[in-house]
Amino acid sequence: MRVLFLAEWYPHRNDAMLGLFIRKHAIAVRQAGAEVEVLFVWHDKDTKVPFEVVQQETEGVKETYVYYPHNTIQSSLQALRIGWQTIHRQWGLPDIVQLNVIGKSGLLARYLQCRYRIPYLIIEHWSGYLPANFSLRPGWHLRLMRHFAKHAECVLPISQALENAMKDNGFRAKKWQRIHNVVDDSFYGELPAEVRGVSTGEKQNPPTHLLHVSCFEDKSKNVKGILRAIEQVAKRRTDFTLTLVGTGVDYQAIYDYAQTLQIPDGILHWTGVQTPQQVCQWMKNSHALVLFSRYENAPVVISEALATGIPIISSEVGGIPEMLPPQAGILVPSEDENALAQAILQFLQQPQQFNPRQIQQFGAQYTYQSIGEHLTQIYKNTLR
Repeated sequence: MRVLFLAEWYPHRNDAMLGLFIRKHAIAVRQAGAEVEVLFVWHDKDTKVPFEVVQQETEGVKETYVYYPHNTIQSSLQALRIGWQTIHRQWGLPDIVQLNVIGKSGLLARYLQCRYRIPYLIIEHWSGYLPANFSLRPGWHLRLMRHFAKHAECVLPISQALENAMKDNGFRAKKWQRIHNVVDDSFYGELPAEVRGVSTGEKQNPPTHLLHVSCFEDKSKNVKGILRAIEQVAKRRTDFTLTLVGTGVDYQAIYDYAQTLQIPDGILHWTGVQTPQQVCQWMKNSHALVLFSRYENAPVVISEALATGIPIISSEVGGIPEMLPPQAGILVPSEDENALAQAILQFLQQPQQFNPRQIQQFGAQYTYQSIGEHLTQIYKNTLR
């Protein structure tokens, strides 16, 4: 089976993290036995030629990039055409197309459907449909997006909350079905009792290491709200740490803001950008993940925490309640910093209420094998 991925977001030479979850879907499908080709076009002002085609392979997935210097609709559509011609000449026709996030690539998906009768499905990740981050505007763009969804064989949002938001915005589909993001295999494995605070028969280590992982975009992630909650907790006890992993547009502003709060030295630790392997190690060396987002779909860091076996303290927004059963963490209302502080204090007081092995069982559904088998079965059902 040949599967063509058309991606609106994808890791590229200027941003290795953009749409990484889409690449993981492609790798999962490849590991399940399908041939996978990815087409991604991107505006790069430093490109020296009108259209630069770059081809590479990542874990068996063939990737075709087309970079273009002029940020116009005409240039992006021309880049799509060049990318498709390159793939078609080298690879032939796919059996099915997967459109990853509804955007300009939908034009190519519809063309292949009408010209060659190749079906396409859509996996949607964008949080712009959600009420708290409503980014859609009436007009031809919205009508075109609805058109792409209507003619897809199946639309697969990554959360029920996202599906509901799309329907509320007038999106209709032949079929709706949910799909999970993939967690790297390195997050799974044996749980070290001495790290998790599980009784070893001789002693019980207190769970004190809290972790936050994000892109440090404060509008959505509300990292400053976490810091204010930590300030409250620190007035009651100081036998814990919070490690903040990642970087982003608001990183320096958030770091500077933390210096104005009355948080004792030694509690906050800042790592900056980290590799996926380093993020995995931070997870395994922590006792709980803390999120306080204002809006989310299905955060990959929650899937990773579940796979690792650590509980999650999070705001109750978007698709997070679907992912987080009561046995795996504590949910608090968004923006309620007092509730977040109380939840952290509750966790520090009674960490043993959470069973790491049980938490890890909830994370078993996010493996490459599970997601790859799920997607290829959807392809087969569609092609029938």
